[in-house]
Amino acid sequence: GHSGFVYSWMGALGATTNLTFGPGVTCPSFRYHPSVIAHAAATLAEMFPGRFWLGLGSGEALNEHVTGGVWPDTLVRFEMLQEATEIIQQLLAGKKKRYRGQYFQMESVRMYSLPDQPPPIFIGAVGPQTVKWTGQVCDGLITPAANHEKLNRILENFAEGAREAGKDPDKMPKLLQVHLSWADTYEEAVQNAMTQWPNGGMSFPKADIRNPEDFEAMAKLVRPENFKGRVLISTELDEHRELLQGFASLGFDEIHVHNVGRNQEQFIKAFGEHVIPKIK
Repeated sequence: GHSGFVYSWMGALGATTNLTFGPGVTCPSFRYHPSVIAHAAATLAEMFPGRFWLGLGSGEALNEHVTGGVWPDTLVRFEMLQEATEIIQQLLAGKKKRYRGQYFQMESVRMYSLPDQPPPIFIGAVGPQTVKWTGQVCDGLITPAANHEKLNRILENFAEGAREAGKDPDKMPKLLQVHLSWADTYEEAVQNAMTQWPNGGMSFPKADIRNPEDFEAMAKLVRPENFKGRVLISTELDEHRELLQGFASLGFDEIHVHNVGRNQEQFIKAFGEHVIPKIK
């Protein structure tokens, strides 16, 4: 699909709303050196104090392979994310830093235009090792919706890491991303999922898909039944409310809801009036 450059439109978002916001998530390991991400984050946090957060992740080949080179395995991408996060944290703290890591190098450098408070750093994570490290080192967690048993394990791993670092996990933001398909008719809701979000029906890891043509070929294999248990497709607002209420009850601080269709104005109006106000 089409994707605008997030750091361009986040400036517009900050200027035209009062929302808190951030990229969910940016990969600081391939297309961008972590010092570039630190610079972008510092600028947005200075422009919009207390409103910007920085979400980081290990990346997907579909986005990151464009600069060429070898696409590494999951463990290497995690190690790269760890190094990149360390660089970003040090720069946002105003430290003059020379860095020589296994994957990244940086000459002695300091950022002089800094916000009064560094923006919080959230990590997009699912696996136990990454989730625990997130609790230890970063400020909050971003994770995608799953069954309650899996989400409880993720929250437990996050809390364990936070406590090991002497932090209170209850005071650390936990964000959940939920993809769903709502429309006036069931046929439209199914069609929206099939055409706009076929990856929601793919039960295999997608981080290694390298080009849109391969992704498109895989998308043609997706059937409506593949979304079951992964993306709620329904015209019933109460069904969506029950889904979101269940996630809220697990202890997530924010639930970011993505309706996969293009009927965004109708979705925002319907959920704003009949779903969100009823969630406790």
